[in-house]
Amino acid sequence: MIKSVTFGILFFLMNLFCVKAEQLYVNPITGNDMNSGVKAQPLRSLSEAARRINLNKDQGETTVILSEGVHLITKTVLFTNDKYTFTDRLTIRAEVMPDDADWTPKKMPVVMTVVPTEPGVGGEEAKGIQPEVSHVTIAGIRFTGSPDYTYLDANNLRRSYPIWRDGKKLDDLLVTQCLFAGNADVLPLHVGVIANGYGLVIDHCVFFNCKIPVVFWKNEGKNGSRSAMQHSLVYGGYFCGVWTTQGTNGNDFDFHHNIIANTSTVWIREKGSTRRYKASDCIFVNYNKLAGYGSGPLSDSTATPTDFLEMKNIQTTGTVIIEKDQSKRNYLQLVEGSLGSNLNAGLFKK
Repeated sequence: MIKSVTFGILFFLMNLFCVKAEQLYVNPITGNDMNSGVKAQPLRSLSEAARRINLNKDQGETTVILSEGVHLITKTVLFTNDKYTFTDRLTIRAEVMPDDADWTPKKMPVVMTVVPTEPGVGGEEAKGIQPEVSHVTIAGIRFTGSPDYTYLDANNLRRSYPIWRDGKKLDDLLVTQCLFAGNADVLPLHVGVIANGYGLVIDHCVFFNCKIPVVFWKNEGKNGSRSAMQHSLVYGGYFCGVWTTQGTNGNDFDFHHNIIANTSTVWIREKGSTRRYKASDCIFVNYNKLAGYGSGPLSDSTATPTDFLEMKNIQTTGTVIIEKDQSKRNYLQLVEGSLGSNLNAGLFKK
């Protein structure tokens, strides 16, 4: 009897402290949203994956695995189940990652946002993936611009945000090994990643012909994880290479081993910001202005003083060359031997 009771207690405790891992596969071609979501029976949409995740209160990590193909987002994919930790994360990633031996650019899942716009600041906005939770990783995905989003008039925009986070208290959003590709005329991509809160880390990403790659937006001015932009390549940014605000504390912001080339303005700060920043081991070439101010839809990149930026080992001359051959593994990344090849900036970590 005692042994039976002891076993029962142990079994209860094991279940109590057992951390369950949730895993869902999404395939836009072979999937069905009535499926279980295992690899052999994938879901069809990221929206259905989010719906199930938001309902599952079991503790533990969650991984959403996207197959190659075009994942069309017609309604904002909102994650609201804020149960995650630094170690037990919500991860949305490609099935085949850039450092895998069998990876090719074709195998990157492509996420295109065609969400109807809603009124926003200075116009209309469409949000793709919106993780309103802390401790999130988004990895190995290609995000495109959207064919529907352009200027409404001189003062109002229609803007597409592939990744958006609204909560000013949220922390720890890692975007890694992702490619953001747009075109100012036919596939405008206004901001690749825009996030309030703390701990936004952009790591080994490529931003090709985006208006603004990333905006480190606002928070409550309290303690949170460090934000960073590292080992990333920005090419053809037709407004700027990075945007920081008064909420982006320079003492908790790491900016290193980045390449910003063929871009209008390298660094935009929120108008009125007095923050100071450090940039190290980077390349800034072929730009119109090093710094400017921005304050919303009427922002411009009028040159401003650059003494806010302490630069260490920054190269400002030379030419960055991008690989345009789609058959090459480094498509839309640096041509082998290009200026900047030593910085390990781009999709590959190995």
